[in-house]
Amino acid sequence: MFNLFKNKKDKEPKDLKEVLKQFEELKKKVEKISQGSKASVQKVGIIRYNPFSNVGGDQSFSIALLDGNNNGVVITSLFSREGNRVYGKAVKNGQSEYSLSGEEKKAIEKAKYDQRKEEK
Repeated sequence: MFNLFKNKKDKEPKDLKEVLKQFEELKKKVEKISQGSKASVQKVGIIRYNPFSNVGGDQSFSIALLDGNNNGVVITSLFSREGNRVYGKAVKNGQSEYSLSGEEKKAIEKAKYDQRKEEK
């Protein structure tokens, strides 16, 4: 037997009732892990672009890092000849209390859309 139910402290189940009890305990553990993982980054959307006409290439970007509830952050890096500037804005329920650039909005929508596409 594979000892699927064996744990250091658990004995092998004697009957169907014990098997069902262990399955129920396992289900609760999985649900707890699932709830905890909702707070981790699950959705990512990145947009590269050129905000200034005097700089070649798409060296600037906005990236949205969202959890399972569409909470997280959008980070924008603007590259120019004079230097690089980085901005971060909090995101709650897919929205921010700060004004968002078009690229930041696109990054958030891309993160939300890509996740929906994977769920299908």
